[in-house]
Order: sequence, then structure tokens, then C-alpha cells
Amino acid sequence: MVFTWMTPLILAAFALTIWAQFKVKGNFNKFSQVSARSGMSGAEVARRILDDNGLHHVPVEPVPGTLTDHFDPISNVVRLSEPVYYGNSISSISVAAHEVGHAIQYKEGYSMLVLRHRMFPVVNLTSGIAPFLLLAGIFFKMTNLLLIGIILFAAAVAFQLVTLPVEFNASARAKRLMLAEGFVASDEKRGVDKVLGAAALTYVASTLVAVLQLLEYIWIFTSNNED
Repeated sequence: MVFTWMTPLILAAFALTIWAQFKVKGNFNKFSQVSARSGMSGAEVARRILDDNGLHHVPVEPVPGTLTDHFDPISNVVRLSEPVYYGNSISSISVAAHEVGHAIQYKEGYSMLVLRHRMFPVVNLTSGIAPFLLLAGIFFKMTNLLLIGIILFAAAVAFQLVTLPVEFNASARAKRLMLAEGFVASDEKRGVDKVLGAAALTYVASTLVAVLQLLEYIWIFTSNNED
């Protein structure tokens, strides 16, 4: 790890990510104990929303683990962790609706999701290479290598920035659909907001860390060029 005047800011942002992760688990566990009055399970909510949006062909599958929920655009399937799939809590149906929100984004060709999918193969490659180039460029004072590392790392940061509107939009869709369809009552919305809001905070915190790291590497690069 390279220490600069920006390091305390990065450490503070990293602490925020840890706090956000605890917040996600805490809110999920808390509202897992609160049954939705609709009595519907996460799987049932997901299926209903998919069918209502013409996505009859998209299956909903259970997967092992906790908070392993995701929409797979390659297989075009919504996968829900077992507590979400089988549970009828506020947490279960909120997470299920959020993942279905991604499926609807995919169907509609939501621009930021399309961009994210196009960026993924490139970022998947560059994000593994960038740390080595950055460290080598810093410690061996090879500015050209450092610059390449910064460019590759910037692509990963851009990917995270694009992810933010994708996640916020999926949550907004989930909240709107859950209320419209009567899966939650208006007085249950607070629990939905808590569960999905905490999840969104993890994306914000991790993106903040990445942006600060990128700025730190740029500062190191410019400082080396001034020497």
C-alpha cells in the first residue's frame, strides 16, 4: 500500500464500506423477522412481477447462500438465495423485487445496464492487470507503466460509476411495483426502504473508495512528472 496525504480519506471511505456491509446484513436480518401482510414469498413476488411485465419465459431459481441473489442476463434467469426464495418477509420480497427490476431493465434495454454489460468483458480483464501495473510503476518509478495502470484502473472505476444508476433504478422499480401490486402496504414501505437503501449504500461506498484511489494514483503520477 502506498501512503500519501489522500490515504486517510481512502481509509475512511473503506471504513464506510465495512459499515455499509454490516448495515445490509443488519437490516436484512431485522426485516427477515417481519412477515409481509401479503403473505407472498420472494419467489411468488418475483414470478408475479415477471409475468405482469411479459417475462413469462424468465425462470426464478433458488440458489444456496445468503444475499447471493442476482439476475443473470446471459442465461436470462432470476436467481434468489434460499431465504429470499422461500421467505415471505419484507426482506425477502424486497430483494426479490429488486432482482426482477434488473430483468425488466434488460427487457427494456435500459441504457446504463446495456453499457454495463458491454463494459464488463473489458473491465474483467483490465481490473486484474491494473494493480500490478500501478504498483510496478510506483515502486520502480516507471511513469509510462504507471500511466497505463491508471488508464486500466479508470476503466474499472467507470464500471462502478455506471453500476450506481443501474442499482438505484432497479430499487426504484421494485418499490413502485411492490406498492402498485399490493405486495406491501404503505406502512410496510419503511422496511422496504431500509433493506434496499442499505444495499445501495454499499455500492456508493465502494465506488467512493475506487474514485479516491484513482485520484491518488493520478496525484502520484503528476508528482513524479514534476520531479
